[in-house]
Amino acid sequence: MTEMTRCISPIDGSVYLERPVATGQEIEAALCAARVAHAGWSALSIAERAQYCTAIVDNVLAMEADITPELAWQMGRPVRFGAGELRGFEERARHMIAIAEAALAPIEPAPVDGARRFIERVPMGVVFIIAPWNYPYLTAVNSLIPALMAGNTVSLKHAAQTLGVGERLQAACDKAGLPAGVFKNLCLSHNQSAAMIASNKIDQVNFTGSVSGGRAVSMAAAATFMGVGLELGGKDPAYVREDADLDHAVENLVDGAYFNSGQSCCGIERIYVHEKIYQDFIDGFAQHARAYILGDPLEEATTLGPMVKPAAADFVRGQISSAVNSGARALIDAKNFKLDAPGSAYMAPQALIDVDHSMTVMMEESFGPVVGIMKVRDDDEAVRLMNDSAYGLSASIWTTDLERAQNLGGEIETGTVFMNRCDYLDPALAWTGVKNTGRGATLSSIGYSTLTRPKSFHLKHQI
Repeated sequence: MTEMTRCISPIDGSVYLERPVATGQEIEAALCAARVAHAGWSALSIAERAQYCTAIVDNVLAMEADITPELAWQMGRPVRFGAGELRGFEERARHMIAIAEAALAPIEPAPVDGARRFIERVPMGVVFIIAPWNYPYLTAVNSLIPALMAGNTVSLKHAAQTLGVGERLQAACDKAGLPAGVFKNLCLSHNQSAAMIASNKIDQVNFTGSVSGGRAVSMAAAATFMGVGLELGGKDPAYVREDADLDHAVENLVDGAYFNSGQSCCGIERIYVHEKIYQDFIDGFAQHARAYILGDPLEEATTLGPMVKPAAADFVRGQISSAVNSGARALIDAKNFKLDAPGSAYMAPQALIDVDHSMTVMMEESFGPVVGIMKVRDDDEAVRLMNDSAYGLSASIWTTDLERAQNLGGEIETGTVFMNRCDYLDPALAWTGVKNTGRGATLSSIGYSTLTRPKSFHLKHQI
């Protein structure tokens, strides 16, 4: 019997998409085609590859009217926000295309007599991208466009929850006229993905997902010498200093905590607030949170859609219940959000106070619409608590003091430091993390370094 992969819609629990997983022969053919295509693709100039990649981006954007409701059906994001993901997709893709020539240029050390010396950036070969469902276009593009621009061929395995995204990307590449074998979307099981990684037929794997998934990828790659890039979990903190613009901080941290139903690797999951403004902050935060409209993501009025599946929502409910049983207080009455109920993917936003680091809601990734808020005495206590985590993707500081923010940022164990903003990727900066958040980097010129290998030339022309 053919093994099937299904996308179960969080809207109503129906099967939205169903596809057969690739056969062994199909996988082998795709990998062979990618290897064969690599020689011709890498021989093209960067400008020639840029023409193809620009066409891919244009083709994806042309599908916006279809993509927006598809995202709602597949992973629950309200249609009113659907276009935002494509704007981010475009921003990152066009930036990485624009900087490719400079980022991939040879490195030339100081000249010496009688020889020419330089370092080329050589494509890795075949790159395997494993993309998640929560920002399915944004996370895929972080590696897809740079990998192609660098001269690699690409195999993509998208999450089962967003099967349609891989198919949309394949259609965009096909319409752009990419040579056969340069890009292939594959519908794979976890076991098939692990076998591909261990096969020695790919040269780099870029995985975005859970910590447990990252461990599985690392184990599969352990017997090889391939490159491994991992963007894993987060428990991103924010610190609101006493000199912060309070209204700005409240509005943006509410959005950072609840956008995409909290299902963002760099979403705000814990907030530390200076004691002098703590009460005003939590009052304002609760007021904004209560204004969300939880409902059908296909309706324009909805500002908070369902989580990806009922089990994910119940996990977050369990964290909240455990914290409350340990002394935390909930600022939001979930009963005011009619669709919120145990066993439902629809979940109300929640903010917890009187929390501490003995509670899992402050220590383990929630990946849902809940945030814990703690009072702190000063900067030192805030930094200590922000660093008391197994994760380190991003951290934000809310203050009017630029110098102090920079100094505090130097003390925080994280991949990105924000001042007065959060939950954002700047394509000109490296996207990376520390601790259990993973290893490697995407975006910026550094992102190209992880998709190429250095090759040195020492050409002695005077003997």
